[in-house]
Amino acid sequence: ILYVKGSGADLAAISTTGFVGLDLSSLRALRGLEFLSDEELENQLQIHKTRAAAPDPSVEALLHAFLPHRYVDHTHADSILVLTHQRQAEDLVREVLGPKVAALSYTMSGLSLAKEVLAAHEKEPEIEAIVIVNHGIFTFGDSAKASYRRMIDCVSRAEAFIRERIGSIPGSGPEKGAGNEEKHAAARVLQVLRGARTLQTSSGAPGRLIAELRRTPEMLAASLSADAPELCGAGVLTPDHAIHVKDKMMYLEAVPAGDDELKTLVGRRVQAYISDYHQAFDSRAQSKGMDPQALDTYPRLFLVAGVGLVAFGFTRRGARIAADIGEHTIRSILQARALGDYVPLSATHVFDMEYWPLQRKKLGNESPLPLKGQTALVTGGGGAIGWGVADRLLAAGAVVVIADIDEERLGKVHTVLKGRYGEERIETAVFDVTEYAEVERAFDEISCRLGGIDIVVPNAGIAYVATIEDLPPEKLAQVIAVNLGGTYTVIKASVPVFRRQGTGGNIVLISSKNVFDPGAAFGAYSAAKAGAHQLSRIAALELAELRVRVNMINPDAVFGDETISSKLWDLVGPERMRSRGLDQEGLKEYYRQRNLLKAKVLAEHVGNAVVFFASEQTPTTGASLPVDGGIPAAFPR
Repeated sequence: ILYVKGSGADLAAISTTGFVGLDLSSLRALRGLEFLSDEELENQLQIHKTRAAAPDPSVEALLHAFLPHRYVDHTHADSILVLTHQRQAEDLVREVLGPKVAALSYTMSGLSLAKEVLAAHEKEPEIEAIVIVNHGIFTFGDSAKASYRRMIDCVSRAEAFIRERIGSIPGSGPEKGAGNEEKHAAARVLQVLRGARTLQTSSGAPGRLIAELRRTPEMLAASLSADAPELCGAGVLTPDHAIHVKDKMMYLEAVPAGDDELKTLVGRRVQAYISDYHQAFDSRAQSKGMDPQALDTYPRLFLVAGVGLVAFGFTRRGARIAADIGEHTIRSILQARALGDYVPLSATHVFDMEYWPLQRKKLGNESPLPLKGQTALVTGGGGAIGWGVADRLLAAGAVVVIADIDEERLGKVHTVLKGRYGEERIETAVFDVTEYAEVERAFDEISCRLGGIDIVVPNAGIAYVATIEDLPPEKLAQVIAVNLGGTYTVIKASVPVFRRQGTGGNIVLISSKNVFDPGAAFGAYSAAKAGAHQLSRIAALELAELRVRVNMINPDAVFGDETISSKLWDLVGPERMRSRGLDQEGLKEYYRQRNLLKAKVLAEHVGNAVVFFASEQTPTTGASLPVDGGIPAAFPR
């Protein structure tokens, strides 16, 4: 049995389930064929799997099978690719890596490449590695350690040669710290780029992408270099990268101070990129007698002067992969140019790989989740409702930032959500919603992390129990500052982001049953929530022109649980229990029994309502949706 990596699996996190078993003798029998179509290659790999449910095998499976060694390693190591982007690359590889390494010209993966590698090994049985120009390196041995050490040795020798010829190889270094002004400028650029990079889905809704910003000293220097335009047009290091980043980057040589000027510049450059892509696509497809449909024609990588490298992906992981490839590509091209005469890849090779169905399988099937590619901010994320909303948004495919002023409670919710969904799609932010400057900076920080924000859920709130007679003025002011003022600051800070993106969005206020049916001794909370509710209705009127929908959810008696409690009920509950002579479970039952459906209202129910509005299943804005089991006095009217 040959165990080979599943196509698209990440070796940094792979387990045994990421490998697929294949019947070795059946694959080796294919060596006698002169030709194997893509369809039949895929068929042969599928019918010879040991488990039908195993992942799709790597496109290099035949190459691994044809070599006689027990272990074969394959990488696209930067230093090897730098050598192979020189003129007379094959001779240079043998010179640098020695006589036990063969070098072959580029051939697309599949039967032909596997046979060429086998022939090279049969011609020189003593070789320990084979380099494919502009593709990568294969090492092999009879033990895992031998194959691995040969890989490390070859890559290290290539690195040493490059270092000796051009001096120290610049490391990526840590991200460059940015002040508030620099961060704001970067956030503006990412928001505009993300809006310009948005695809239209078959339903006409925007298909949003996640952004990843890299501000290493190296990327900043490259972005300000006179050679930046040439770097962006130099192509990918290996055709395998094309499915993630296209063949070329887009360069933005300046960041205009005005939003309108910035949007005009970005829009013009993106349209020029798309036009060039279509022209090249039509030419290559015609020359091959093909009539495939052009895939995503937008740029995936942007080099922005003074900002750095910006990458986009349909998922957070996809954006990070694109950014990694972009960083390595820029660094390696700079090294290759310093080493000698950089030779870019043939555009035909890149086209073939970008549109090869077996290669595109590495990307996996697109998620059907309704909020895929969208980013959400949930304030009050340290409480039960914030947790429930974030949980449902994550389940619907969004990348979620939970925010709170209470770092300890926020960390607890983050831990719970990370355990359920992994850490890639959940972020935290600590800020005070009553301080507008802090909220603005938080929106900039989130945009620098993710590219922008599509869903805003103002949820932060506090309460104070007292009759009007006993209500201290400072407590009333505090409750209003958080519940009403916090809603104002969050909505206000979101508007410029929505405007720069130009792709619409959703604001979903977590209002309260008390807006329509207030209770005695709860005046501060009820009045502040009523003000926030009314403010959100005004926002629905004002933001419709931006295609931003604003809706309100009115929950009642969401207690949370022993893991994540409700901050409101932590405060209000003890007094309510004393006044009614109930314990905690009895109080929960009291509130359940008072609604028409006799339902226990859970945080996830509130989250489901947020997802309903955010997924835009109906053309609705300015609506109030009760999530209370049915309280007649709280019916919206």
